[in-house]
Amino acid sequence: MKKTILLCGALLALTATVASAAGVNFAWNNCYGEGTGVQNKNFACTVNTGTNSAVGSFVAPAGVTALSGNECTIDLQSAGATLPAWWQFKAIGTCRQNSLSVNFVANAANAVCVDEFSGAGAGGIGDYKIGFGGNPARARIVMAIATASPAPVDADVEYFAFNLLINNAKTVGAGACAGCTVPVCLVLNSIKLTQPIGVGDFVLSQAANPASNYITWQGGAIGGSGCPAATPAKNATWGTVKSLYR
Repeated sequence: MKKTILLCGALLALTATVASAAGVNFAWNNCYGEGTGVQNKNFACTVNTGTNSAVGSFVAPAGVTALSGNECTIDLQSAGATLPAWWQFKAIGTCRQNSLSVNFVANAANAVCVDEFSGAGAGGIGDYKIGFGGNPARARIVMAIATASPAPVDADVEYFAFNLLINNAKTVGAGACAGCTVPVCLVLNSIKLTQPIGVGDFVLSQAANPASNYITWQGGAIGGSGCPAATPAKNATWGTVKSLYR
């Protein structure tokens, strides 16, 4: 009996460690910790209305005493040889130039995820790079949020970071953009927690929970084996993107 109790205690301790590990979470519809989000989204691709929300969040490590902003990197890859027109955003002349956006307002129904800036942060998408890493089926999203009032955040607490919004415009009918039905994998590569100069930043690049750092669209079958949690090499630099929001 004593051995059983000790084993149960060890398992509980391990579970607690995994559940509260510092890192990133990603889910469709709602913050991962709420338990109401989903990892895969299937869409019939038969309407031009509606918006798909991918919610990023993070579990903070100890030592974040003056959080002033986040710098977020998302990598996505389609199952085809090239990124479908339906997934080509932002750049002038792309098929769905205005169909990707972001906001930093947490769902009012959140019971678990804490809104890091209480709705007072400001920022946006700095870049959407199609063909990232020389792969025509891949894209990288970089975005940032900042606040004028840095504040501490608690370790082992899940914080809401962003809502990445993908609308369904130009899915069917005249002017439709092909590729809505193609599986896509989206990985929340990293969230950099920024603090004032001299305080020190923290880069979160691991999943806070098992396989919680990626989501899929239409099953995300990359290479026929689903969506890998592994991310490409992190060789992006923020440069001018940082200066826009600091």
